[in-house]
Amino acid sequence: MSNQGVQLHIQERHVVMDNGILQVTLSKPEGIVTGIQYNGISNLLEVLNDESNRGYWDLVWSKEGSTGTTGTSDAIKGESFGVVVENEEQVEISFTRMWDPSLEGKLAPLNIDKRFIMLRNSSGFYSYAIYEHFKEWPAFNLPQTRIVFKLRKDKFHYMAVADNRQRCMPLPEDRLPKRGEPLAYPEAVLLVNPVEAEFKGEVDDKYQYSCENKDLQVHGWICFNPPVGFWQITPSNEFRSGGPLKQNLSSHVGPISLAMFLSAHYSGEDMVLKLKPGEPWKKVFGPVFIYLNTLLDDQNEPRWLWEDAKKQMLIEVQNWPYSFPASEDFPSSEQRGCVNGRLQVQDRFISDYCIPGNGAYVGLAPPGDIGSWQRECKGYQFWTKADPEGYFSINDMRTGDYNLYAWIPGFIGDYRNDEVITITPGCDLDLGDVIYKPPRDGPTLWEIGIPNRSAAEFYVPDPDPKYINELYVNHPDRFRQYGLWERYADLYPDEDLVYTVGTSDYAKDWFFAQVTRFDSSYMFFFIRLTDKFLRGK
Repeated sequence: MSNQGVQLHIQERHVVMDNGILQVTLSKPEGIVTGIQYNGISNLLEVLNDESNRGYWDLVWSKEGSTGTTGTSDAIKGESFGVVVENEEQVEISFTRMWDPSLEGKLAPLNIDKRFIMLRNSSGFYSYAIYEHFKEWPAFNLPQTRIVFKLRKDKFHYMAVADNRQRCMPLPEDRLPKRGEPLAYPEAVLLVNPVEAEFKGEVDDKYQYSCENKDLQVHGWICFNPPVGFWQITPSNEFRSGGPLKQNLSSHVGPISLAMFLSAHYSGEDMVLKLKPGEPWKKVFGPVFIYLNTLLDDQNEPRWLWEDAKKQMLIEVQNWPYSFPASEDFPSSEQRGCVNGRLQVQDRFISDYCIPGNGAYVGLAPPGDIGSWQRECKGYQFWTKADPEGYFSINDMRTGDYNLYAWIPGFIGDYRNDEVITITPGCDLDLGDVIYKPPRDGPTLWEIGIPNRSAAEFYVPDPDPKYINELYVNHPDRFRQYGLWERYADLYPDEDLVYTVGTSDYAKDWFFAQVTRFDSSYMFFFIRLTDKFLRGK
């Protein structure tokens, strides 16, 4: 707590938000976070980096018609700075970049307004952004946008993304040549001569620390001396793409902390946002909360900082949607609507009566085909989990048109209602009983596994001893070990798996992923073909 109100100091090239607990310095007018001062540390961000490479929003974009998931990377720099709110209780500042036809081909055709908020007695700060594309502007692709924070490598060595996924991490130098050996893709490196000997022989790969959106609410880093936690808290998934099961990056070696909003990772080109000619679009990403904490006088275990961060995450979730963002594009709770109902399953081959949708995921997402929520990336999605009797309530939805989607653990297929649901300010819609009829032509004769959107029940092999991340040894997420796709051919070198119904056990006899097999005869053919090509034959 601090007796000081929030203060805003505007300098020639920087602006500083200060509430007596922390100070946040941003470049002006770019809106890059250049410094965070807290608990006696003059800057939590990497002081060895250029100011433009410490804390920033960025995006990846490409021209209309481009294929793939890559493009031009752009660390978004504002061109004008403005004060939106300034009083003792709150400061909100804005860094904007406006697009015009002279920028065609140079920058993504978007107006971007980056906002930063500091509240009184708050041990952190908020950030959100408004992206807008007008119909008269060129069509383009937007594969990715996010917030990046690069922390001091001499301070932050312990990373946490879940209760059972946290550890001391290697240094960024360990990934460089002579210390690290590149593997099948650039993100994966075998640590052959790390600075800290304890990491020798391990694989470092940022993808091993990804999480499903529904589980990616808080993650970050701990500094032990002095004890300081740096946490990124995302209180809502409404602005993320791909729904609750979409995997996104979190934190990784750097030390780096990410807030991913749009990403084609794990999904491919289907998850690239593609704006068509004449298509207007506007979306608010965030706010997310950057939370800082330290130990109290009677505490001596730095990992308590993780427990405190989880408690703060629950507070932020409870306070969503926030009442303090000043943009009219971020609606308050009173400007949103609610939907409730009961999901039941009608399957006459299992029961003569309706079966409650116990544990079903129920959500509203933009209108589309059955299952389209998994590829949706332009609008907003709102999800909840039904109780054991199938009752669900989805609160604080933005106004607009949606379909109701759902899936129920234990039943195949996806549900989608036939009628569009229109959310208006203050509405409270009771949908009554929603009935899902799983697709089937007759009774179930046999099945492999459990229809629950997870492969956890299948056989996950031990990794090659040469490619191990110690965190995932004897771990529920052991599937995240590097190189498991090659283990299939190692374990079944001569022929593919054959599953015998009534005899085989899918926990032992069915591989968790469908992977390709390396065939030397194809490689021989490829070499001969390449040889002929090079010889001009």
